[in-house]
Amino acid sequence: MISTHAIQQQQQQQMSADYPGMKPNEVSTGTTIMAIPTADGVVVGADSRVSTGSYVANRVSDKISQLSKHIVCCRSGSAADTQALTDYVRFYLQNLLVETGREPTVKTAAHLMGRLCYDNKERLLAGVIIGGWDASDGFSVYQIPLGATCLKVPFA
Repeated sequence: MISTHAIQQQQQQQMSADYPGMKPNEVSTGTTIMAIPTADGVVVGADSRVSTGSYVANRVSDKISQLSKHIVCCRSGSAADTQALTDYVRFYLQNLLVETGREPTVKTAAHLMGRLCYDNKERLLAGVIIGGWDASDGFSVYQIPLGATCLKVPFA
């Protein structure tokens, strides 16, 4: 009869072989999002898996949200938090368009998202990438990690 401890050790060895660099009992989780501005556009990508710990809750989730005509957001962190944030930013950008008659800039969208994240950093778990095109800056990408610092980056 094989003991439970022996089975656990065998599973840990198999996990280490499958995922080199991972420690025993370490679980591979997290979201993969990316954005790269090019001469012709901004390439954005995200995985589609939503997990709660090691349990995959949804395999086909859309983690890329359109904020305005030329601006998108890649979301990571709490799905509920990031969906609420993108809804708020989309609403504010639509209001800005109506009030000014001009499309919002990527910088405006990113700084608005960063401000919402920063003002609620004690309560939110959200890291986002904002990318898109505007007439003043062309194609650009901004990264807003968990601490809510808004950074214009060459890629994210």
